[in-house]
Amino acid sequence: MDIILSMAFIFTLLILSIINKIFIGYPLFAALFIFAFLALKRGYYIKDVLKMIFEGGKKSFIVLQVFSLIGILTSLWISAGTIPAIVYYGIKFMNPDFFIIYTFLIVSFVSLLLGTSFGTASTIGVAIIVMAKSSDINLAIVTGAIMSGAYFGDRCSPMSSSAILVANLTETDLYTNIKNMFKTGMFPLILSCIFYFILSFDNPIVFTNENIGGSMKEVFNVGLVSLVPAIIILIASLLKINVKKSMSISIISAAFISFLVQNYTILDILNFSVFGFKLENSVKIGNILNRGGIVSMFKAGIVVFISCALAGIFNRTRMLEKFQSISLRSNNRFQLFLCTTIASILTGVFGCSQTISVVLTEQFLKDAYSKLNYTREKLAIDLENTAIVIAPLIPWNIAAFVPTETLKVNFYSYIPYAFYLYLLPISSFLVFKFQNSKLKVKENIV
Repeated sequence: MDIILSMAFIFTLLILSIINKIFIGYPLFAALFIFAFLALKRGYYIKDVLKMIFEGGKKSFIVLQVFSLIGILTSLWISAGTIPAIVYYGIKFMNPDFFIIYTFLIVSFVSLLLGTSFGTASTIGVAIIVMAKSSDINLAIVTGAIMSGAYFGDRCSPMSSSAILVANLTETDLYTNIKNMFKTGMFPLILSCIFYFILSFDNPIVFTNENIGGSMKEVFNVGLVSLVPAIIILIASLLKINVKKSMSISIISAAFISFLVQNYTILDILNFSVFGFKLENSVKIGNILNRGGIVSMFKAGIVVFISCALAGIFNRTRMLEKFQSISLRSNNRFQLFLCTTIASILTGVFGCSQTISVVLTEQFLKDAYSKLNYTREKLAIDLENTAIVIAPLIPWNIAAFVPTETLKVNFYSYIPYAFYLYLLPISSFLVFKFQNSKLKVKENIV
């Protein structure tokens, strides 16, 4: 009972922080303190709880390395003229009447190549949001299209760490899972395209600063050489090079171009890498380009560390294990999928990480799927259609917080427009509900 009350209290704090625009790290720290107290209450010693927090927290260090790369990549892609060049050519060649649908399709394509939502958001996502911020278009819709597209590839790319994680946890074949993902995801994908196509007509991009492209060209050399860092990322993804390695190579190339082509000094480049890109002499575009740097990922880093520390407590104390006994009462696929969805929401809300959500949900549900003789592939696809796409719909979850922090946009207003993310679980829910109803009708006839 104390766990339920604590969760209700923490959830209230999280919602209040969103309403009042308070940094989400504060309620998460309160959650860490509360669950640490509950662990002490269950007989664990202080040194044991501290060890849980440390063991969980240190798992965030690998993620923090990626965050540092994202911060550096974002700032140096700007200083190298890569993002300005994408914006310049995008304004020049993109039909403004179809900006929203273009956003979803382009981001989906890039995320499918990169296999990472964070990498997608920090590259093509930033370029698109810069274009959007130089106009009067609804940023919530654009962000929703970016988030949907980013997690399209994060879910079903062979390069995706989340897809590999699900395959490893469920002991299934990655490419069989991808095949199933495309089957179950086709209808939500088409429906999302229709919605974004309709929204494009009502929300054409109209630049408030007519000369935004010209301003980019005045400040930066936006020739093809500036696109080299982006081309490197795309080629590296086709060659299946590790994302961290490809980002590092792209950063190095961007640093050289910043120095040789854009005429920034080595000291400038180092400063941009740490503190973010700053364009002091151009008010026109400075307010939309000034971003990136390792420091910009500080808040996201705090959220990640606390989330991993919470996971350390959950794993050792097994506080959430009671949900497993509830899932074992399921009698069919529909009930199992409903349990999987609920588990994904709970672990996404309180675990604050897509990875934690996947791991805990798989632990809770694997015995229930086995009990009903469902294959591991069915568990895998249900995880892909719930935990993977529900996490980025929770504003304080790392899956949502990091991309929106990178894009420097509101971290929850995009949710109604992230169609692909919630159409996936809804469509699966309706399919299993229909199948279950048909089965009951057959049983009644017999």
